[in-house]
Amino acid sequence: MKEHIFEEIVNSLVEAVLVVDSSGIIILINDEACRILGLKKDEVVGKPALGTIPNTRLHIVLKTGEPEYDKIQKLNQKTIVTSRIPLKSADGKVYAVMAVFRDITTVQKMAEEVTNLKEIEALLTAIIDSTHDAISVADERGRIVLVNKAYTRITGMSPKDVVGKLATVDIAEGSSLHIEVARNRQPIYNARLKVGPARKEVIVNITPLFVKGEFKGSVGVIHDISEIEKLASELEDTRRILRYVKARYTFDDIAGSSPKLKVAVEQAKRVSRTRMTVLLRGPSGTGKELFAHAIHNASDRAKNSFVSVNCAALPESILESELFGYREGAFTGAKKGGKRGLLIEADKGTLFLDEIGKMDITVQSKFLRFLQDKEITPLGSTKPIRLDVRVIAATNLDLERLVEEKKFLADLYYRLNVVPIIIPPLSEHKEDIPEIARVVVMKLNQEYGRMVENIEPEALQILMNYQWPGNVRELENVLGRSMINMEPQERVIRKEHLPELIKPACGNTTTVKTGKLSELISEYEKRIIAETLKKHSGNKTEAAKELGISIRALYYKIEKLGIS
Repeated sequence: MKEHIFEEIVNSLVEAVLVVDSSGIIILINDEACRILGLKKDEVVGKPALGTIPNTRLHIVLKTGEPEYDKIQKLNQKTIVTSRIPLKSADGKVYAVMAVFRDITTVQKMAEEVTNLKEIEALLTAIIDSTHDAISVADERGRIVLVNKAYTRITGMSPKDVVGKLATVDIAEGSSLHIEVARNRQPIYNARLKVGPARKEVIVNITPLFVKGEFKGSVGVIHDISEIEKLASELEDTRRILRYVKARYTFDDIAGSSPKLKVAVEQAKRVSRTRMTVLLRGPSGTGKELFAHAIHNASDRAKNSFVSVNCAALPESILESELFGYREGAFTGAKKGGKRGLLIEADKGTLFLDEIGKMDITVQSKFLRFLQDKEITPLGSTKPIRLDVRVIAATNLDLERLVEEKKFLADLYYRLNVVPIIIPPLSEHKEDIPEIARVVVMKLNQEYGRMVENIEPEALQILMNYQWPGNVRELENVLGRSMINMEPQERVIRKEHLPELIKPACGNTTTVKTGKLSELISEYEKRIIAETLKKHSGNKTEAAKELGISIRALYYKIEKLGIS
């Protein structure tokens, strides 16, 4: 009878109970222990715990006589917490060990979920606090529930001042947009308000928040107008600095020693010591800008500005205002305070006009007057400004034909063509390809973080056999794509790394499409630009960077070549 009552008491316990005797034989197990362990009483009672109970430590406690409390362990797919208590006789000998344990799998999952929620909340708070713009969040009734640190910085009001209060509390002038959005369920963009005790002028965007179609509140992003104006000013300064950055290249950067290239380099070196106007001529991608940099750096103007502008990248009206500058109010949309032109920025330095053959005829006329008189009159001004600017122009067009077609002023042509330097296409000095490729690979190693050391002879032969309609720029592009095709640990460019575009040229003869050179170059240029855009998933900024042209020039070429 007593044994039956004792068994009922043990089985009624929430905790699982298991007892072994001094020999490690199981003498007692209750129903909860059987459930957790997935065992039946008659299968385990009378059997040794070691070998019957997974991950048991009862035999260790029997040996040491030391209790173990609240030990967490994995048991199949469950997590349990166990205490193992030795039962001792009066003389201190262990005659049994009792294990009391509980399944905490559900509790642990709940604790993990709570921890995850807290971590997510902390992460979201950190993200919101890290943004430079002020953020305020309101509930469906228009009461503020959250603001970030930038909100306090801009409005001068802390979370204690606003959280839990109607979203009118921070408005110094105007109405609450949170309440308006709560009423209309529609976003509001670019609204001007004055907020906080200092009546700070801001621009606000408010967006409604919906969860499963139900309106839950709104989030507002607040921009400090004074900071926007400051950023705009800094951006303009940065553009100016980037535009007038010191020329990067010298004659040491021009790789190659072929007779044709040496003639061009020697001409450029001689003219760099003078103040004469230079006209760089050659197909696209031959390195005309590199020559312009080198001439400037070898001249007595090297410490002054090197200003570069692509005539094809700018519409007539913009190119004119960029070159000559304008006074405040010269035309609708003119910048407050006016604008210094590129010619003024290049005073005592060098102005590089790339693709001058694309310059509009109206701008040509005004630029010709500058070359003749050495002075300009900004738009909207009547006062001429005298300047000392060395001009280097570049073109890949037949200027003589353009003069005949009345698309280029003859007088401007004669003014520019004082010292023409012909830069040969790569197909006319292929013996320079190994040296040029070596220099390009060194540059690309730095850009890509690679350690490419060489080009295998077979791959180099393919490069030597190809006709290079895109010249050195195309060679840079091909080597760049080859390095992308390599594994990070590879050190040698092999023929399989070369893009398919040039591999058909690996035989002794090369099939060349017939047609006008300008058409063939345009067709090739279109293909290269399209491939580069595809490589960068349509990102024009990255594509322009890889092609080595300005973003404006890329837009111009996309439109001109009809690239979709």
